[in-house]
Amino acid sequence: MSTSAPARRSLLLGVPALVLAVLTWQVVADGPLLRVDARLSRALVHPDTLSRLLTYLGDFRIAVPVLLLAAGYVARRGRATGADLWWVPPVAALVLMALVPAVVVPLKDWTARPGTPLMPPGTGYFPSGHTATAGVAYGSATLLLRPWLHSAHVRRELVIGCALVTFGVSFGLVRHGYHWPLDVVASWCLCAVLLTALSLVLDRVTGLALERGARRARTGTAGQDSRRQPWRAL
Repeated sequence: MSTSAPARRSLLLGVPALVLAVLTWQVVADGPLLRVDARLSRALVHPDTLSRLLTYLGDFRIAVPVLLLAAGYVARRGRATGADLWWVPPVAALVLMALVPAVVVPLKDWTARPGTPLMPPGTGYFPSGHTATAGVAYGSATLLLRPWLHSAHVRRELVIGCALVTFGVSFGLVRHGYHWPLDVVASWCLCAVLLTALSLVLDRVTGLALERGARRARTGTAGQDSRRQPWRAL
């Protein structure tokens, strides 16, 4: 029996939030997971040029412009086609991106986790800001663009590409010793919660647009509403 969409959304919100809470507790309490994390880090750390280059994809100077381009494209397409509420999805994605530092920075300050032995003395490494930036920027761009792609194959490739880029950033951060593995896992959890919330917003926009179309149909002014609803359920 397949899981309903609301149940899947609940899992995508609840499970990552719970895992993030557990990881945060372990960091604050210096729990046993940190010993496992340290051993895993020692096994994975091997700084090289590739891992360093991968981390650049999580820099806000690269990731945020990608989201801005996607948001601008979607806004232009939506306005040109007369889509109802065309401005809401791009604005929602940009607001979500702005929330990342508002959430990550206080969490870094509160947990005050030291870096790996390869990093200079200091704290504020949990969760990984680069991973969160990459996940939310590229993930939001993917959610914005998917409804405008008519090919299921292209949509699937876009999602796979987004996942690979985010994983590449995470791997580079751990491989180069910039972050502990749990730092990036915590950011994955945060990204899952934030992107699920964005997906819910986009679905709500779809519902509102369809309601407007139905009202037009009842008043005889629907016109070409079937082509004015690009925000299909994701």
